[in-house]
Amino acid sequence: MRRRPIIVFDVNETLLDLDTLHPTLDRIFGDPAALRLWFANLITYSEALTLAGVYVPFTDIGAAVLRMLAATRDITISDSDAAELTERFATMPPHPEVPAALRRLREDGFRLFTLTDNTLAISGRQLEHAGVIDVFERRFSVDETVRRHKPAPEAYHSVATALEVDPGDICLVACHVWDTIGAQAAGWQAGLILRQGNAPLGVGPQPDYTGKNLDEIADQLIGKYGSATGWWPGAS
Repeated sequence: MRRRPIIVFDVNETLLDLDTLHPTLDRIFGDPAALRLWFANLITYSEALTLAGVYVPFTDIGAAVLRMLAATRDITISDSDAAELTERFATMPPHPEVPAALRRLREDGFRLFTLTDNTLAISGRQLEHAGVIDVFERRFSVDETVRRHKPAPEAYHSVATALEVDPGDICLVACHVWDTIGAQAAGWQAGLILRQGNAPLGVGPQPDYTGKNLDEIADQLIGKYGSATGWWPGAS
């Protein structure tokens, strides 16, 4: 039997439904494309700041990007607007299949963790609200460790070091290609969930597993490594 990998999950959009932010951003901008524009810029500027050697917490970048995009449209963002977006971001529900798929993976012997650009406080609130925080053995945040946003290699290396495992024994599951590229460049395996608005990239490292939702990724992992019902840390 092959050694089953530790599974590390991205949180935002991978596990939680980003589309539930639409009401706030649609109201502010009057444009259904604003959500994707805001999130894409949030990722872009988190990466740009990291490359420049500057660390800013993820939620602070999100608020600054909101105001930046509003300024390009002569829209004023109030404190209540920003607070509403932060609240919705912290309470996004899970995608429908996520709770059962996570529990199935754990019951079949996989150790589950998260790695997020959010602070631990925000990610903890998110996962508590989603009802899945108990399935994770530990949660990692770049804010608590390397203070460099994904896909900086240090983010992935810090997890492998903390868990004292070889990088090849870790599999990232994410719905963003920039994240799977970063993980694979760090020596990890990767599973790509093709959430709406996300698709494979035809260049660079390709994910080891691809599925339209977490159920399909779970099926592939369980099919490859088999079930180990009753297993918990220490087994292979």
